[in-house]
Amino acid sequence: MLSGDAIELLRSLNHTDKLYAIQLLISDLVKEEAELLKSGFSSLYDDSGDAELGELEEIDEERF
Repeated sequence: MLSGDAIELLRSLNHTDKLYAIQLLISDLVKEEAELLKSGFSSLYDDSGDAELGELEEIDEERF
């Protein structure tokens, strides 16, 4: 569970930094899902997560 301080910090970020935080979290989730899939777990959200990650990576490339 997120602490109140963590939530307050996230809400105080500017728009770009919020998107970057989302990208980092999605990347972590994709890695975790990959590990689960290796163990035989499957998710209904794999395709949409991969698509979203691809879009976020494109945004990140444009940003830098």
